[in-house]
Amino acid sequence: MSQQRVSLFLLFRVWAGIGLQSFGGGATTLALMRKAIVTEQRWLSDEEFSLYWGIVQIAPGINILGHTVLVGWNIARFVGAVVALFGLLLPSISMTVLITAGYTLIRDLPVVAAALRGIIPATVGIGLLLALQMLRPSLQRGRREGGVSFGLTLFVTVGAPLFLLLSHIPSIVVLWGAGIVMGIGFWVFRIRRSDA
Repeated sequence: MSQQRVSLFLLFRVWAGIGLQSFGGGATTLALMRKAIVTEQRWLSDEEFSLYWGIVQIAPGINILGHTVLVGWNIARFVGAVVALFGLLLPSISMTVLITAGYTLIRDLPVVAAALRGIIPATVGIGLLLALQMLRPSLQRGRREGGVSFGLTLFVTVGAPLFLLLSHIPSIVVLWGAGIVMGIGFWVFRIRRSDA
């Protein structure tokens, strides 16, 4: 993940654009980030973007902010991290304050309540699309590495949410457990491959 030469103005402009459009919560913001960073600017590959997202999942705090800092750091180190974070937060904080003030005036209108009910399924749909887009690099890598790697990737993809659903343990335990399963699987696969 090499540092790239990107103007700080462009970095700020891209992140401010994401901040201006990031309605709908984390999944929507992450989808905007992926489109801008991977598809439009090509600052990261699909695999790097997913890797960074995986890294911030095992850290406490707001994952979107952690992801922003990692991408900014990759592009222009400390200054890039600060510019990216400031670019993301400035418009979204400003708009949140304005929308909250406006919402207090219209919150009791039935049409507003109906509109808010429509936002939830749309946000879930965007989250599902994003999940499929972010899963693709892991599945492709597993397929390239062979059946064992691909099978482990599918097992973790299906097993982790099922385990979380059926148990009462914290999600961090499931995430770390998934990492351990994949790490051991990779290690065993490499040993068998070297013995063959």
